[in-house]
Amino acid sequence: MQELSIIQPQDITESAPTSLQLGEEYSAATYNIGFGAYTPEYSFFMDGGKSSWAASKESVLNTVEGASSLIAALDPDFALIQEIDLDATRSYHIDQYELLRKALPDYYSTFAVNYDSAFLAYPFTEPHGKSKSGLALFSRFPITGSMRRSFPISTSITKFFDLDRCYSVSRFPVENGKELVILTLHMSAYGNSDEIREGQILMLCEDMEREYFAGNYVICGGDFNHDLKALADDNMERESWAYPFPREKLPEHFEFCIDMLCGEERAQLWNSARNADMEYVPDLTYTVTLDGFIISDNIKCTAYENISTGYCYSDHDPVLLRFQLLD
Repeated sequence: MQELSIIQPQDITESAPTSLQLGEEYSAATYNIGFGAYTPEYSFFMDGGKSSWAASKESVLNTVEGASSLIAALDPDFALIQEIDLDATRSYHIDQYELLRKALPDYYSTFAVNYDSAFLAYPFTEPHGKSKSGLALFSRFPITGSMRRSFPISTSITKFFDLDRCYSVSRFPVENGKELVILTLHMSAYGNSDEIREGQILMLCEDMEREYFAGNYVICGGDFNHDLKALADDNMERESWAYPFPREKLPEHFEFCIDMLCGEERAQLWNSARNADMEYVPDLTYTVTLDGFIISDNIKCTAYENISTGYCYSDHDPVLLRFQLLD
């Protein structure tokens, strides 16, 4: 476990909130921005597509700035953002965390590295190169502490094509003396065994349950890299990597927000991610919902929405949650 640095907003006013209130409605958004590479035309070599790098430096700036503007327009109290490059060959060494902070100047933030590769020499025609990347949490409320937790990951050759997966655990004071604890995550996708997936889920669930029984409110959000619309017994045709999330592993007192929707609402949700084996073609490209939120039962989900941009700035689109802390 590693303690994370907390960056303060540029200006803190005396009237700025210092703690969350019971019964007040708040919002949280999660968004995997795909290291600024994924225009709708982009396909990625690790998904069976063509490219290892973004199209150009200008393209990276445009997509990250577009994603940042979208987050700012959603105006969430908390923003959980994944695949942010700090310094990477694939994104022309643009510090995307800095761009996000400039677009969200009124937010506290914290960053956890989950990919730090000196040089990946594959693919040989366009080596993926050096990468330092991670995930961030932005908050309108003071972050009183934040830690990085390493997920168990593969020790086989597939480790070189996957990230050093992690999640961050961040704390916020509540008026009743308890804490809101937000877990920001990005789970494994490429080439990992059932054992690795199960180990990651077990670790996550143990941490959520520990915080709940300490009396805290818990939100876990991000890119789960599981098909969140699918149930374990559903026999729909899907990509081999789009596993249903094993709901039976969730501890008592926790539920996915998507499962709180009625069947029709759930079915009509825009899918939060597209496959990047090809450019995005509506009604042809495979799409799936990988992103979302789990909440504890002392939190009420008041609204839940997958935001459609047509994958304009990433191979993912944002998910927006509105919630209240219960007495």
